[in-house]
Amino acid sequence: MTPIDNRRRAAGWALAALCLLGVGAANCAAATELVYVPTNPAFGGNPLNANGLLNAAQATNKHKEPAAASTKQSSLEQFTDLLERSVLSQLSAAATSGIMGSGGKLRPGSVETGNFRIDIVDAGGGVLVITTTDKSTGASTSFQVGGQ
Repeated sequence: MTPIDNRRRAAGWALAALCLLGVGAANCAAATELVYVPTNPAFGGNPLNANGLLNAAQATNKHKEPAAASTKQSSLEQFTDLLERSVLSQLSAAATSGIMGSGGKLRPGSVETGNFRIDIVDAGGGVLVITTTDKSTGASTSFQVGGQ
């Protein structure tokens, strides 16, 4: 045998040994189950992560708290507001009883209270248009009942 053949033969054995070594190493590396470990302590993560997560959240927070009301209502003002709402509720109930017919159905016509005028117009097809007008300012609002 010539020296070149010996080198080729040695290279072949070296290549075969490397292949066997690679196959053996591949067999030794075994796959394991993937396990999820949460970061957030609220979901079971490490409690030491809490400060870092909170600081990151506060740094990226773009929402601002609304300004606090500069003045609080006194007890007298709160009572006055409550009384006003109660009176308006009773006026609303009285106006509603004036525009309701038998069986609880609205009937076309007009009802006037101290400051408001309520007009109920039959628009046809079971649709009623209710318009409320403030007598002192002339401002009005309307909505429809019934129909599709």
